[in-house]
Amino acid sequence: MTQVQKFGDNQEFPQVQSEEYLPSEDFDAPALKSAQKRSPKREPIKHILIGSPKAVTSTIHFLQVVGYANVGDWSQLLPTENPDEVMSILIRQILTQ
Repeated sequence: MTQVQKFGDNQEFPQVQSEEYLPSEDFDAPALKSAQKRSPKREPIKHILIGSPKAVTSTIHFLQVVGYANVGDWSQLLPTENPDEVMSILIRQILTQ
């Protein structure tokens, strides 16, 4: 049973009873497990930027502008062995097959 609750700007959003989503007694658990095996899995990938503080910071900001990663997703600037050189790391989870 679905009811419609009206919101502003003439939009309508259905309000659904939660019981509609509960599994029935004849729920097929083995079918769910086989579907999970076929689904892609997630793996971490690490991005490392190494360069001058200005170059690393500029690249981090550029990657946010193009929508790849937010500035806050990167580590703080970390010093390397070389003078006037820093690095920053981003770890992302990507889907693999």
